[in-house]
Amino acid sequence: MTAPEPDRTPSERTDVCVVGAGPAGAIVAAEAARAGHDVVVIEAGPRFDPEDRVRRMERHLRPGDGAPVWDGDAARDAYSSSGGRHYPLNAARVKGVGGTTLHWQGMVMRLHEQDFELDSELGVAADWPLSYADLRPYYADAEAELSVAGASDNPFEPPRENPHPLPAFPPSYSDSLFAEACESLGIATHSVPNARNSEPTDEAGACVGYGTCKPVCPSGAKYDATRHIDAAEANGARVIDRVPVQRFEHDDGGERVTAAVYATPDGDEHRQEAREFVLAAGGVETPRLLFLSATETYPDGLANSSGLVGRYFMDHVFAGVGGRLDEPTRQKHVGFNTTESHQFYDRPDDSRSAIKMEFLNYAGPAPTDVAAEADVFGDELLAEIRDAYGTHVAMGALVEQYPRRENRVRLDPSRTDDHGNPVPDVVWSLDDRTRATIRRANEIQRSVLDEMDAEITWTVGPDSTGPAFHQMGTTRMGTDPEESVVDPQLRTHDLSNLTVAGSSVFVTGGAMNPTLTIAALALKAADHVTERL
Repeated sequence: MTAPEPDRTPSERTDVCVVGAGPAGAIVAAEAARAGHDVVVIEAGPRFDPEDRVRRMERHLRPGDGAPVWDGDAARDAYSSSGGRHYPLNAARVKGVGGTTLHWQGMVMRLHEQDFELDSELGVAADWPLSYADLRPYYADAEAELSVAGASDNPFEPPRENPHPLPAFPPSYSDSLFAEACESLGIATHSVPNARNSEPTDEAGACVGYGTCKPVCPSGAKYDATRHIDAAEANGARVIDRVPVQRFEHDDGGERVTAAVYATPDGDEHRQEAREFVLAAGGVETPRLLFLSATETYPDGLANSSGLVGRYFMDHVFAGVGGRLDEPTRQKHVGFNTTESHQFYDRPDDSRSAIKMEFLNYAGPAPTDVAAEADVFGDELLAEIRDAYGTHVAMGALVEQYPRRENRVRLDPSRTDDHGNPVPDVVWSLDDRTRATIRRANEIQRSVLDEMDAEITWTVGPDSTGPAFHQMGTTRMGTDPEESVVDPQLRTHDLSNLTVAGSSVFVTGGAMNPTLTIAALALKAADHVTERL
């Protein structure tokens, strides 16, 4: 028997309407509901059944029709990319309750103090209107909210107030192989903070080592934003799924948002009114929705009097070197990183950007990958797996990309989505400083693998790099309304009841995975929203 469709009509009385059920939106919703406010969360994608996660893991592991692990909709998710480099937007995004935390790897680090002051310190990029000290208490709260496991042993990280909430995961076997070479080269290594349970908590059990963290954690030990959605609902919040917002409406004076207009699967449109609105749709869909909300008062897009909505799009780019050793490496036994080096993170001058060095626990093919590509069976297949699997090592790195005005998200009027709206066009390219930083990362990586006597078999460098899918910077934060979209409270300069939460408010991106900073800023935004109610 088919379950009846849920009620997708708007709520009559709402204090806070949150658009987007990823980590930023979920955290704001949970905090506002905890404070006793009426909250409605509007999400474009579906609500996935947690019981399906094992099946989704099997879809990932077994050869099949190539369907995305988290479904997807080609018409709904259509996009363009017209920049100097193609940006494969749909390669790593999930539209649905939980957002991209459903398939992320789960590494969570704080930005460094220098990240907030690049213009003041080095004369490059721009300063944030916040310092690390301003965000530090929110970082601590975010680590608690995400149940971060870590050893607090990183000599290069900024000052912290107390240890991580959960103990760190132990170093992997391949970490020990890297450690000796790094010691010989004078490269310091340390543990990696992870948003996954190293021991049971009230929210979930401990990690059991499926090894498929990206794209799916079947056990639920890795944090995803459905935890905060569940917390919000436990305090009375309402979540409406499969209802993409088409546009915002504002009052006659253009000072306040009055409603979020959304479409239901049956084609109806509804207006959700609220006292406060929080836009948390990610670095691409957030500016797109502001553009789609253009009016006579805001002809270039809502909250865009500065002309900077969509500008300064940033991502992290990947640098890597891999090869093989003449000994077992136990590759693929851990689905996430347990050791890194931030020794090369802070920039000595303006010649390069930040580098976060990674020692990969998932180098080379998995046995299932070898089997899928092999055209043999039985003993021959076993011999092929033994030859191809088990001796691979690799290093990776996230490399910072400084904000540039020409990198942007805009609308492509020549293509439309399933509701007839122009799709986002991602205009993305790399500059010479980014390429120089990638080359420096490759030099360090090659020196380590050479020290290990590894046969280097591949390099991802300036010409072959790709994005880490950390979309940042398209509604940047600042104090000057002519040079930014939101203020330090994450509220738009133009509309007094519209807050933007997520990585789109980043002024610079550093080289750290952004989710902990997203969570910290979401907690800050929630404080300000609830103060105004």
